[in-house]
Amino acid sequence: MPASRNAVIVEDDPDTRDLIQLILTQSGFTTVLADDSDSAIEAIREHEPLLMTLDINIPGIDGFAVAKRVREFSQTYMIIITSLTEEIDIVRGFEAGADDYLVKPFRPRELRARADAMLRRVAFAAESERESPDASGPAPATAQPESWAAQAARELRDHLAVGIEGVVERPRHAAEAPAPTRDSATTPPAQPTPAAEPAPSDQVLRFGALTFDPAGGGAGLGGRRLDLTAAEAEILHSLMRTGRRVRSKADLVLTLRGQQYVTSHFVNEADKRAVDGHVAGLRRKLGDDESRFIETVRGVGYRMATEPG
Repeated sequence: MPASRNAVIVEDDPDTRDLIQLILTQSGFTTVLADDSDSAIEAIREHEPLLMTLDINIPGIDGFAVAKRVREFSQTYMIIITSLTEEIDIVRGFEAGADDYLVKPFRPRELRARADAMLRRVAFAAESERESPDASGPAPATAQPESWAAQAARELRDHLAVGIEGVVERPRHAAEAPAPTRDSATTPPAQPTPAAEPAPSDQVLRFGALTFDPAGGGAGLGGRRLDLTAAEAEILHSLMRTGRRVRSKADLVLTLRGQQYVTSHFVNEADKRAVDGHVAGLRRKLGDDESRFIETVRGVGYRMATEPG
């Protein structure tokens, strides 16, 4: 992965493109713009970005097809940003290779938080303790007659011009504290809930014929290595570590972001549907049609099934 912080923005709407560029620039990225499928694929090949944002409805082939082509040669962190909200669209996005899915209209600080979370994971993987380049962040947009993206970009520029205090929370990398057991079917969304996990993170985990080796072996089933996306692997690892404890969807969202506490402000319904999409892809690769490995706890989230044998 290249050392430079390049980001490719694939968006044909000028207002939305301008907003995304402003947010990512404030996160320390050098941005490259593309407004159709051909220029998007060419930009990814040329600039090898750390991150790309991808609209679905763009000139040329659609964003789902672009994602599949990009995944043939690049492991860039891909965030689909679209107005498509149906579950089937979210699942298609992740199956095409997306790492994250954000629904328009979105809060500027929400995209900033996702970009910063991705940078923290990159820094951790490189064994670097560098902090994100800028602690200041944009404020949420309010509804105005002009387009939502143009309004958000204008307000963000105004705030930055007067030196507004940062709004993106950056949790310290402290030792995780044990989380309380949650077997209840209700999870109040606004109540802070530790997302810590009890098992050692470097331990090889086993569940019948399913194994997960976080030290580099990845996931395997019956001696066969599983080809999982980064998000699918992280969810599987997290669920196997906590076993029969019910993990809420909001908890799993923050696990993917590298954050620690559930807050209703940062976890919305689109985020939770994205987790459903990851789990659906994971189950398909596990051949888990009968919930032999992962159980759904209706209205709450997921947990591992009762271990066989």
